[in-house]
Amino acid sequence: MRITLIGSGNVATHLGAALKNAGHYIVQVYSRNLQHAALLAYHIKAEAIDNLQQIDPNTDIFIISVKDDAIESIVKHLAPLNKLILHTSGSTDIKVLLQYRAQAGVFYPLQTFSRNKEVNFREVPLCIEGANAGITQQIKELAQTVSNNVYEVDSLQRRILHLAAVFACNFPNYLYSVAQNLLAQHNLDFDMLKPLITETADKVQQQLPTDVQTGPAVRNDELTMNKHLEMLQDQPLLQQLYQLLSQGIIKMDKGSNADK
Repeated sequence: MRITLIGSGNVATHLGAALKNAGHYIVQVYSRNLQHAALLAYHIKAEAIDNLQQIDPNTDIFIISVKDDAIESIVKHLAPLNKLILHTSGSTDIKVLLQYRAQAGVFYPLQTFSRNKEVNFREVPLCIEGANAGITQQIKELAQTVSNNVYEVDSLQRRILHLAAVFACNFPNYLYSVAQNLLAQHNLDFDMLKPLITETADKVQQQLPTDVQTGPAVRNDELTMNKHLEMLQDQPLLQQLYQLLSQGIIKMDKGSNADK
């Protein structure tokens, strides 16, 4: 399959490598920053371009992997080339593509990517959607060349997945940063928390999160929670965050027990 990547960020970098390793030919990599395009293009043996006027029409699929607010303008430019166009966004409706091109779909990898950390792409859930059954099948066949976990997910379901991913990934990572800063203020090493973080993540591989919740909130330990809030009196944002999260855990636990 001849594929052109529009974008050179983290998603495009990992996806491009996976497609190349699966035997696909990457025709071009486009980025507004030619240096960024060239870096990815070098690794996947493609041509780097920084102008959409330089797009080679001799491709089978365009995969758009850019910021959500830039997708529509790129689709407008690519639509006249009469090729299959996919985007990798978790929150952009397929209708954004269908306004300009009937042959369209979604190729959304449900994973967090960092440029310098390798990911086993075969384990990455790929959420696909096509404009019709034939296109969906075509996208599915492409997806199966790079991942063992391919799911047909419509635009509404994908938005829910993206929202859930923010809660499951982005917010916890922010909380890790909060914990790191609290420890640093008292000359304590964040490495001390890593076994705890690993054990918590391991638990939800086998059990539901509601079944393995621990901590003072789930025990309704007001004495400990009040001590924690007092320690945060000079950091009102964190104090408010602590209260909101604790209230959420308490409410969740009450609801869970009510169902039993």
